[in-house]
Amino acid sequence: MLQEGLTLVLVGTAPSRISARARAYYANPHNKFWWVLAETGLTPRQLAPREYPTLPQYGIGLTDVAKRHSGVDAALPGEAWAPHELREKIRRYRPAIVAFTSKRGASETLGVPTGRLPYGPQAERLEGAEVWVLPSTSPLGHNHFQLGPWQALADRVRALRGAGNREAEGNPEAAGRVP
Repeated sequence: MLQEGLTLVLVGTAPSRISARARAYYANPHNKFWWVLAETGLTPRQLAPREYPTLPQYGIGLTDVAKRHSGVDAALPGEAWAPHELREKIRRYRPAIVAFTSKRGASETLGVPTGRLPYGPQAERLEGAEVWVLPSTSPLGHNHFQLGPWQALADRVRALRGAGNREAEGNPEAAGRVP
């Protein structure tokens, strides 16, 4: 679900068993992910999980840190985590922002304990991209969910898109780029 020219890549940990069976990202009907994208304005409406292939038209890509496994984070074996593969994808596709949809995925990739990762933008960059850590939309994290960091991310994405549009006005080559 990645391509060049994306403004934002959302990085999950691994698909839930429900998502793996459905072959769609965030397919658990109790997961807030698709609602959050619409609520914050990252997408113009609430998409269904099966519509995930349309996200690049909104400048958004999806991937996971543990692509070859499924299940809850705590049950994933140590070899499930592949942060080197994620870093390679980020180098290849060069999104402006990489946002982890859970502290665990960020921790495994950045090598920072979850307790030392605040929600929101991080000081460290990942292969040149801004890094954000977001509250999980998973049903297992409902008690800790906060919309605020997601809204701040959406505001930042809009600001970058606006800057890209101003750049494109003065640069015909940039005009064809996806925000």
